[in-house]
Amino acid sequence: MRSDYLFTSESVSEGHPDKVSDQISDGIVDLFLSKDPEARIACETLTTTQLVVLAGEIRCKGVYENGAWAPGAQEEIEKTVRETVKRIGYEQDGFHWEKFEFINRLHGQSDHIAQGVDAGDNKDEGAGDQGIMFGYATDETPDLMPATLYYSHKILERMAADRHSGAAPFLEPDAKSQVTLRYEGSLPVAATAVVVSTQHAPGYDEGANEAELHDYVKRVIADVIPPVLLRDTTYYINPTGSFEIGGPDGDAGLTGRKIIVDTYGGASPHGGGAFSGKDPTKVDRSAAYITRYLAKNVVAAGLATRCTIQIAYAIGVSEPLSLYVDTHDTGSIGDDKIEEAIKGIAKLGGLTPRGIRTHLGLNKPIYQPTAAYGHFGRKPDGDFFPWERTDLVDDLKAALA
Repeated sequence: MRSDYLFTSESVSEGHPDKVSDQISDGIVDLFLSKDPEARIACETLTTTQLVVLAGEIRCKGVYENGAWAPGAQEEIEKTVRETVKRIGYEQDGFHWEKFEFINRLHGQSDHIAQGVDAGDNKDEGAGDQGIMFGYATDETPDLMPATLYYSHKILERMAADRHSGAAPFLEPDAKSQVTLRYEGSLPVAATAVVVSTQHAPGYDEGANEAELHDYVKRVIADVIPPVLLRDTTYYINPTGSFEIGGPDGDAGLTGRKIIVDTYGGASPHGGGAFSGKDPTKVDRSAAYITRYLAKNVVAAGLATRCTIQIAYAIGVSEPLSLYVDTHDTGSIGDDKIEEAIKGIAKLGGLTPRGIRTHLGLNKPIYQPTAAYGHFGRKPDGDFFPWERTDLVDDLKAALA
């Protein structure tokens, strides 16, 4: 296995147009799950200059039944959308939370999909779609995430916090980051390049204002990335020059276009399915969460320093078609034995869609916070980010004893 190389990951801020769309879609998921924990949601969002469009299929008791909206439901949906955009901070001529046109094209879920997914008298709840999902963990960072993505997220999180607090009033919501690390012996030893492009207030693309912005970004980078890695680092800050027009006004946004940012920054395979806008019966979401949970617990248990897990489903079928574990020659025990141990842990419910949802507690309005700065590597907090817990360590060790 190659041990000396350069690797790069990127992140985008909460104000990136695709992330605006993701947060809106997950705001709708949370709204419906708060009304009906068994709601079915597949909500796609389009954002562009002064326009937000929702499309997709839903089923939700008390909100949308028998082909009709409950009184006030559509108004509550629009309120959720506008409050999401307001929280992000868009009050610009080209995209303003209070002024954009809103179009709702959500409609009822197909009966043909429902009959395969719903539990019946003689069948368990089936997977909401076919597909393959991957989970990954590595000991490069305390959160067991790839360091390139970890630092890329942290830079933008810090900048957003400073923008909201007023500490950096020249920042606007749209931003991107990218970190390139040199690896030796499979561990990061130096940041060779850091790229940050941030939307800014007028006049911060020249002279003293531009210098202030550049100095600020370099301070954030120095606070986030350990000094030992910042040796001979090349910085690219707003390399194209001006970045005044951004967000949905600068580029249209769509739900689900940042799946590598959402997961592992390219350090792990991806099955192709997006997360945001989907209720947890969709295994694109819930199975990606359980595989991260499993991989993280394998590494946390000291069974490996890197772990990739794949799982596969067929639509309408409850049992997974396959489970695959790869510890990349870093394991202290055979990958096949880890697979068997996982299959034997009863609390995981056989890794059926219902078993996953039950074990992780996914039928709750917990999803909008996932829609910016990554679904993984986050701190579990109450009902939020339960797939980041390491409470399966003892079960894995016991199963392998």
